Amino acid sequence: MTQRAVMLRRYGEWRNQWKDPMTPTASHRPTAAALNMVGAMAVIGAIDIYVAVIAQTISLWQFLIMRLVLAAPLVLALSAMGFGTVRPRRIGAVAFRSTLIATGMFCYFGALAFMPIAMALAGLFTSPIFVLLLTAFVLRQRIGAWRIIAVAVGFLGILVVLGPSGGSLGWVIVLPVLGGMLYASGVVATRALCEGESTLTLLLGIFVAQGALGTVALVTITALQPEVGAGGMAFLTRGWVWPMDEAWPYLLLQVFGSVLGVSLLNRAYQLGEASHVAVFEYSVMIFGPFFGWWLLGQPVTWMQGLGIALIASAGIIIAIRSAQA
Repeated sequence: MTQRAVMLRRYGEWRNQWKDPMTPTASHRPTAAALNMVGAMAVIGAIDIYVAVIAQTISLWQFLIMRLVLAAPLVLALSAMGFGTVRPRRIGAVAFRSTLIATGMFCYFGALAFMPIAMALAGLFTSPIFVLLLTAFVLRQRIGAWRIIAVAVGFLGILVVLGPSGGSLGWVIVLPVLGGMLYASGVVATRALCEGESTLTLLLGIFVAQGALGTVALVTITALQPEVGAGGMAFLTRGWVWPMDEAWPYLLLQVFGSVLGVSLLNRAYQLGEASHVAVFEYSVMIFGPFFGWWLLGQPVTWMQGLGIALIASAGIIIAIRSAQA
């Protein structure tokens, strides 16, 4: 077999594996899975800190629309290259799931304009706790003592991360936790309603939902013309800003980084057991605060570090015990 034929065969195998992470065809490679997940979290932790920079010049809603405009061609190109379809099997289920996750990410991105990434990530990564609660109270599945303890530890971690500084942020402090709850709802909807949908379908669905949410918000802002607030509030109350020369580099970084990060994340779940891989997802709570401190000078107190460790511990316990159950 020629070298070209070998390369084409390997490309076809990799492409087929990428198409449907819910039914992996690759053998389990735990080390490669862990490296892919850590890489994904490093990329996401590095790019998300720049949402705070984007917030200084444009609005959250314009940011969401531009993510759709820039990301959709990438996703469609991947589909054209044979990495999966973008056509949903159940459009209502995909739309519902996409709206939940897109709204959760709106809360997370909005929070980044008001607080350091360490606090925003701590709120978002309460999602495994909410997944467990929704599983118990909505899906009526039993959970054991260890996972109940994990929920208590996780909520203690939230209180520790927020600490005395949380009260000074006012209502904004609930944004990342609300984002975690909505993201968790989207995860449960993915499992319950979107089985068999391709990775690209689900990815494009989130971008479309974010763009639709941003469009509705911008139309509302244009009609009401509210006073543009100061600081982080301007990220929520600005209309369309043009030109946006200062934001372009960070928008491109966010979009390409998001697609790369999600690709690595999907690959990680293809190569390893979900319970094993999910533990490494919490490395973002190291990368995010580190890059925030290194590149933007965002401080991380020892109390916030303790709270992050508690939340991560709760998620790891839930991942391990869920797999055993």
